[in-house]
Amino acid sequence: MKTVLALLMTFVLPALAQAQAPEAVDAHAADREALIKVFHEIEAGINDQDVERMVAQMTPDATVTWLNGEVSRGHDQIRAYYQRMVKGPDRILDKYTTTAKIGAHARFFGDVAVADGTMQDAFFPVARKPFELSSNWTSTSVKVDGQWKVASLHLSANVFTNDLIAEAKTAAIYTGVGGAFAGIVLALLIGWLRRRS
Repeated sequence: MKTVLALLMTFVLPALAQAQAPEAVDAHAADREALIKVFHEIEAGINDQDVERMVAQMTPDATVTWLNGEVSRGHDQIRAYYQRMVKGPDRILDKYTTTAKIGAHARFFGDVAVADGTMQDAFFPVARKPFELSSNWTSTSVKVDGQWKVASLHLSANVFTNDLIAEAKTAAIYTGVGGAFAGIVLALLIGWLRRRS
C-alpha cells in the first residue's frame, strides 16, 4: 500500500498539478502587439511606395542595410536611398512590394527587442521585366517614450539560389547554344565559299 501511495505521489499528482496549472502570462504581449503594428506600417509604407510612412516607424538615427548591401544611416540617408532607387529620374525600380512574415516571437532585453522573419518581394525594374525574390529580415527595435521604433533593419537574400541566378544560368545556356550554332553556320559558310573559289 505504501508503495502504491509513493508511486501516486511521485508520478500521478505532479502530472495532475501540471495539467491544471494556468498557462504562463506573456509579460510582453502588449509590446509584441505594438511591434507587429510597427512592422505592418513599414510593410504598408513599402507597398504604398511611401518612404515617410516607413521612417515614421524608425528612430532618427536608424540604420538600414538594404538587399543590395548598401547601408543608410538616419532618416535623410534612408529617404535619399529610396529616392535614388524608386522615385528619382535615374531610378532602378518603378516599384517594389513585399509580403512580410514574422518568424519566432521577438526577444526582449529590457526596452530593446530583436525580431526576424521572411519576405516575398516583387521588384519592377525600369530596364527589365519584373522578378520576385525570397528574402529575410532582422530588426532591432527600442522603446522610446513608451513607443516602439525600429533602430536597425537588415534585409538579406540568398545570393546563391534565387530567381536572378536561375535567369542568369538560363541566359548563359542560351548564349552558349546560340554561339555554338552561329559558329557552326559560319564554319559551313566559310567552307562553302572556299569550295566555290
